[in-house]
Amino acid sequence: MISEPILLVADKKKKIFDLPGYQACGQSGERVSVLSKDHLIPLPEGSNLFFLPDRDPVGFNAASGTYETLDDLYPVAAFIPPGYTQTFTVAYQERARVGILPLFSYTPVAWYKGRIYVPAVRIDRRKNHNICSLDKGLLARKISVFKNSSNRLIHHLAGCAQANFCPNAINFFLGKYECPLPTSPACNARCLGCISYQPQGSCSATQPRLTFVPTADEIAEIALLHIKNTPRAVVSFGQGCEGEPLLAASVIRRAIIMIRKETSRGTIHMNTNGSLTSEVEALCEAGIDSFRVSLNSAQEELYHRYYIPRGYSFMDVQRSIAMAKCHKKFVSLNYLTMPGFTDREDEFKALVRLISKTRIDMIQWRNLNYDPLLYFKRMKPSSGEKLLGVEPIMTRLQKQFPKLRHGYFNLPKESW
Repeated sequence: MISEPILLVADKKKKIFDLPGYQACGQSGERVSVLSKDHLIPLPEGSNLFFLPDRDPVGFNAASGTYETLDDLYPVAAFIPPGYTQTFTVAYQERARVGILPLFSYTPVAWYKGRIYVPAVRIDRRKNHNICSLDKGLLARKISVFKNSSNRLIHHLAGCAQANFCPNAINFFLGKYECPLPTSPACNARCLGCISYQPQGSCSATQPRLTFVPTADEIAEIALLHIKNTPRAVVSFGQGCEGEPLLAASVIRRAIIMIRKETSRGTIHMNTNGSLTSEVEALCEAGIDSFRVSLNSAQEELYHRYYIPRGYSFMDVQRSIAMAKCHKKFVSLNYLTMPGFTDREDEFKALVRLISKTRIDMIQWRNLNYDPLLYFKRMKPSSGEKLLGVEPIMTRLQKQFPKLRHGYFNLPKESW
C-alpha cells in the first residue's frame, strides 16, 4: 500500500494517471507544499475533474527531495461541490502563452489508498445545492406547470434551472430550500470573478445576466409560492445571474411589503455587496430578515482591487453591515476564500478586527472561483506575510468568537 499521496496528471489525450515517485503538491499563493495525508479527504460526490491547458504540473520527487515541473504533462484539478472549502489550490507553472482559466476553483487532487483525495474541509453538511441525483424528468414536469404564466421572472428561472442547472432555481421548482429572486441587471462593481459579466479579452462569463427588472408583483408571486410550499423557506435577492440588488431596492422594498402583508413565514434574504447603506436601511424597515455581504478581503486596498467599486467604498460596506445589525438583522459574510491569500496573517488580523467591530453572525467560507495565479498577479498582496493555513484560521475564529456561525449556505430564521 502506498503510504503517501501520489501526484495525478493528464497527458495530451486528457487521460488521467498517477506518477509513482512523485508526491502530490498544493499551492498557497507563491508557496508550493507537499500534501500530507492529514490535509486530505476523499473526493466528494458531485466533484468535477479538470484538465488545465497551457500549464505544467508541479510534483515533489521523493528520490531527489526536490520539486519538479513536469513537461509534456498537464495538471489535474477538482471543482469540489458546495459545502466544501479548499485548503490549497493546484500546483503548476504557466507556459509562455497561457489563457485565462474559466471561473471555477481549482483544488489539487492526489491518488491515495486506491482513490482520489483532495485538500478540503467540509464546512456545511446540508445538501441544499446537491443536484447529483436530480430527476430531470420531474424538473421538466414541475416547470411545465408554469408554461402559460405571464410572470417573466418564472420563465427566467426556468432557463436558469434547465440550461445552467442553477441549484437555487431548481429548488424553487422542486419546492425545496432557497428560492432565488434575481432583480437587478445593473451593477456598481466590476468584480474580477463576476460570473455573469466578463470584459472582452477575459474568460467567458459562467451564465447570462438578467436583462429586465421584474415588477414587485412578479417577485412577490414567486416568493409567496415558495414560502407556501416549502418548510423553513428562504427567498433571496442577489443571485449569480444578476448585478447588485441594492440598485433595484425600490422594487424590492415594494415586493417585501407585499409578501409581509400576506405572511410572516419564510426568510427574506439578500446577497449583496453592501454598497448603499441608505437602501439597506429602507429594506430593514420594510421587513427583510437577513443579509449576506460579499468580501474577498477585510483590507480596504485589496477589497478595492477585486471589486473595483463604482460610487462606493469599503467604508460604505462596513456602514451597511452596521446598519443591518442596528436593525437586529442576521448578517453573514460571503468570504471568498483563496488559499495563500485568505490565510495570510495580515488578512486574518483584518478579519478579526472586522468581526470585532461589526459582530456579524456568520461566515460562509466560499471558494473564490478565479484563475489562482492570475488572482495573485492582480491583487499584488505584500510579500513576506506568514501563512496560517485555511483550516487553522477557521479553528482560531471559532475559539475567539464562539457565537460566530461557520457554513456555506444561507440559514432560515428558524435556525438562528
